[in-house]
Amino acid sequence: MTHRVHPYIFRIGGLTTWKSRWFNPTRFQEYLREDTLLRAWLERTFRAAHLKAVEIERFPNSLHIIFKTARPGILIGRGGEGAQKIKRDIERFLARLGPRPARSKYAPIPAKKPEIKITIEEVRSPETHAAIAAQMMVEDIEKRLPFRRALKQALDKISSAREVQGVKIAIKGRLDGAEMARYEWGKRGRIPLQTLRADVDYAEKTAYTAYGTIGVKVWIYKGDVYEKEVGSRK
Repeated sequence: MTHRVHPYIFRIGGLTTWKSRWFNPTRFQEYLREDTLLRAWLERTFRAAHLKAVEIERFPNSLHIIFKTARPGILIGRGGEGAQKIKRDIERFLARLGPRPARSKYAPIPAKKPEIKITIEEVRSPETHAAIAAQMMVEDIEKRLPFRRALKQALDKISSAREVQGVKIAIKGRLDGAEMARYEWGKRGRIPLQTLRADVDYAEKTAYTAYGTIGVKVWIYKGDVYEKEVGSRK
């Protein structure tokens, strides 16, 4: 029987690293919940910014959030006003979230309000990153572009990039409003999922249409990475 593993987590510690970086055994449950809900809210709120990733770093008195985006202007805003607004929105979101009630008398004392820092990094060649490519395809489907045309255009655009050696895109749902849901996919090149040194980027997104949701999955293979190159790829 097959055993499906997420390509990103399969390469953690080798080619990839954690998207949340902190260590606090006494507040692990609280911080994990905050990170999960905060990342989901940010990705949902800033869909138009084409986010590749939202990375979170925690320090004793601060919370550092790193946005990797193909459209930094949407986040920064005019004169940096957008970044300040994002910071205020994050503070309100965390305050509304609040700590979960303690289940034990040995639970840690509630933490002080951390200082929030934001870093916005621009992503070069956005079509070579799976999360951004999937978001672009989701936008095409939500604009009611025929799914076969959207699939072919995405495959051609991604495979034309110099560093891309293989790409696979799969979509599933009521395609073009059909009565019965089905699964369609397209591929260019090769996708060696079981090779640990293979740099395979993966993402999945959901398109919301009038006739239901459509799932989009993207795999992008950028060649093998050897020991000397690992640090530069992370």
